[in-house]
This record gives sequence, C-alpha cells and structure tokens, in this order.
Amino acid sequence: MSFFKKMLASVGVGAAKVNTELHTTEVMPGGILSGVVYIEGGDVEQQVDRIYLSIKTHYIRESNDRKIQETAVVAKYLLTDGFTLQPGDKLEKSFQFDLPHNLPITLHRADVWVETGLDISSAVDPSDRDRLHVVPSREMQIVLDAIDLLGFKLREVTNDYAPKLGGNLPFVQEFEYVPTSRFRGYLDELEVLFYPMGDSLELLLQIDRRARGLSGMLSEAMGTDETYVRLHLYERHLERGAHSVAQGLEEVISKHL
Repeated sequence: MSFFKKMLASVGVGAAKVNTELHTTEVMPGGILSGVVYIEGGDVEQQVDRIYLSIKTHYIRESNDRKIQETAVVAKYLLTDGFTLQPGDKLEKSFQFDLPHNLPITLHRADVWVETGLDISSAVDPSDRDRLHVVPSREMQIVLDAIDLLGFKLREVTNDYAPKLGGNLPFVQEFEYVPTSRFRGYLDELEVLFYPMGDSLELLLQIDRRARGLSGMLSEAMGTDETYVRLHLYERHLERGAHSVAQGLEEVISKHL
C-alpha cells in the first residue's frame, strides 16, 4: 500500500498541497509583497527540495506574422531550502520581499500573478496562483496624469517582446496614446515606455507624426515619420507635480512635430 500511495503521490493524487495568502493583492512597483504560505503534507512522506515564489506575467512575441503569448518570470524568491514533509504535516511560512521597480502595472489586459511552488523530486510539483493588482508608483502616476492633461487618451497597454529594450526582462510594457485635443491632427499616436530609477524616471517616447502633404506621405511610407526621444525626469522635476511635467512634455513633443 505504501508503494501504491507513493505512485499516486508522484502524479499528484494524495500529494502535498500548498496555498498562499497575500496580506494585500494591491501592490506597486518597488513596493513590498508579504503574506503566508501554508503547506499540508499528503498521504506519504515527501522530500521538498525548496519552496519558491515567482512573479509572472504574459507578453506578446511576433513570429512569422503570428502573435504568440509567452510567460515571463519577472522575479523569483526562494522561501525555504530542502526539508522532509511528513504525512499530514501542516506548516506555515511567513514572507516579505521587495518587488522589482520594473514590475508591469495591470492596466487594461496586462496580467501579473504570484505563483507558489514546491519542488518535489520525481513528482508533480504542487503550486498555487494568486493575481496581483499592480498600481503605478508615485513617479509613474505623475507622468500618467501629465499625459492626460495634454489631452492624450490611453488606447492600449501591452507587454511586447523587446529584449534589447527590456533590460533584465525579455519584454517592455508599452503605453499607447492617441491625441484628442492639443496634438490632434499633428500626431497619430504617442507611445511611452517607463524606466524607473529609484526616485527618478526615464521615459522613452515614440512620437508618431501624422502624414500631411506629399512629404508627409513619403515619410510615412519610408517609416521616417516616427521619432524616438529619451527623457530623464529627476525628483526635482517630479515634485513640481503633473502640471509642470505636462509643460515639459509639451515642449519636447512640439519640437518633433
């Protein structure tokens, strides 16, 4: 019977279970993730190599004109080293970790979750998934409010495959805006990437000018109607608030119309 139970446990029947309870599901980039992991032993003794928490999200990669959804590990935390889990054992482990500053925020269809896993040799690893609601940091929110003040409407937020721009991640989170007032008729869209740097923030703007006249149509056809601009906002800029940042962004964008 013991051998039979071990065989069942190896495919997940009567095996160990894991459940994570987060203190809060609303977090921000660079904030703190905390909670408790509950582990319950199954019908047989099992050797757990380690317990880990992973922060994951989806991103889109294009291949042969097809859009493929991939999963990326944004951060991974080791909770415990190996131990032996006896039948019926009930254990709990508290945790508190710093979240990465480049954690994607969950606007529109962006999805971020915590996955808790037990590494068990020669068995199906039990796991638990908990969604996170990631809100913008203070610095990001100031810029988002500034862009809104300029009359841009957020059309889409996507995680796109871009390993050369993503740093330690294979993707970047792109905010795509359309003008509704001040720049309407001059721009087709404005795309913004955020690069948090502690108390400062670097932006990569893609300014997509609207084709006007023959030269404009030629530029659009040749792909030269887009301009990329890097802009670094220090704490002294951000502490002045959204209206001041909006004025600065307006000056930068206007130079590239």
